[in-house]
Amino acid sequence: MIIDDQVLEDRSAVLAAVGRHPFARHALGRATPARGYRRDGAVLWLVPPEYGPAGCAIGPAEPALEIAVALAADGVLQPGQRLHLPRHERGQLAGRLAVAEHSDWDFHWTDTSPPPQPDEQPVVRLTDTDQPALAALVDESFPSSTSRPGDPRVIDWYGIRAGDRLVACGADRSQGDIGFLAGLTVAPDRRGRGLGASLTAGMTRALLARHDLVGLGVYTHNVGAARLYRRLGYTNTLPLSSIRLA
Repeated sequence: MIIDDQVLEDRSAVLAAVGRHPFARHALGRATPARGYRRDGAVLWLVPPEYGPAGCAIGPAEPALEIAVALAADGVLQPGQRLHLPRHERGQLAGRLAVAEHSDWDFHWTDTSPPPQPDEQPVVRLTDTDQPALAALVDESFPSSTSRPGDPRVIDWYGIRAGDRLVACGADRSQGDIGFLAGLTVAPDRRGRGLGASLTAGMTRALLARHDLVGLGVYTHNVGAARLYRRLGYTNTLPLSSIRLA
């Protein structure tokens, strides 16, 4: 059960409760309605479905999980909804909350422009005329990406060209107070040549021109990408687990 003095009534109250943590600043867009819940140092907030996953949390894992269990028991959380929660073990919710999917990932952020990269290639902002090439590249090199041409969450697409061919791309999906990179990919036959570093560095600089911080997410099994991002200055990390309720 959630009691009244644990409730945070809006976005500003949630941000204050988490010390304006970069992940919360990213997840809560400037106009996002939010309602938060606080318990033993953890804060979990919920947003309407049109604003993304049902909820996110920051703080100690066990109190955050307890909030999720209580909200499900009260009927506030429903099967099929997704939550980004503090990192926890698979099965930790067994017997308390039914989970259909569980994946671990890290939210990284930086406030520092990356240094020039060896043989760095220029990164350009893409236009509507690039959409067919962009769609073809994403289909070939990152078919499971949740960032695709036409996605209303994408503010801008950036890319690297080799002659007339688009060989790398990434999405600016900034929605809150900080910049956010997503869907970064390189054509399979062009990997291992530093294009991923060029793309990430160029996009990071572009977004830092408009934001004080830039973040990105990477699954824990993608060790190579995580190593690259740390090398480019993304040394601040928040470990998370995403779940889908059964």
